[in-house]
Amino acid sequence: MSFVIRPYSPVDHDWVLACEVALQEHERAIHDTRGPALPHTHDYLAMLWDNLAAGQGVMLIAENAQGERLGLVAGHIEDTPWPMETPDSTRYGYVSDIFIKPEARGTGLAQLLLDAIAAHLHAADPALTRLRVNVLAVNTMARRSYEKAGFTPYEVMYERLIRPAKP
Repeated sequence: MSFVIRPYSPVDHDWVLACEVALQEHERAIHDTRGPALPHTHDYLAMLWDNLAAGQGVMLIAENAQGERLGLVAGHIEDTPWPMETPDSTRYGYVSDIFIKPEARGTGLAQLLLDAIAAHLHAADPALTRLRVNVLAVNTMARRSYEKAGFTPYEVMYERLIRPAKP
């Protein structure tokens, strides 16, 4: 299957909203920390556009030869200096969103989109050496996809519920 990857256009808005809703509802189904997609996805997209604009970012849309939209990726440059890490670790490309329609999963589209966002961010700042993405630990399908695309764990965050002490 061949794909065309292009920048987001305002005509994509409703489709992107539907993808973000589907992504949030998927995460909500696999982890109890995720809230309902609507109406919050509208606020999230407003925040996303601000982050992309501030961080030399972009949203890319993948289509098949017939022009059917099958996936998206969004990313920007993060720059969070920290005295305990090297500069190449604190200024990096960050994949904030990736979504592949179910019928396109397993086709290599995620790899193509990740490569495309990496190329965009590296062109924006040729000194970038790292691309990062977060994923819920329970999302094994996404974790496998990222590992197949060459990602390795960087930091692992653990959590535990804190319950009130019993009297």
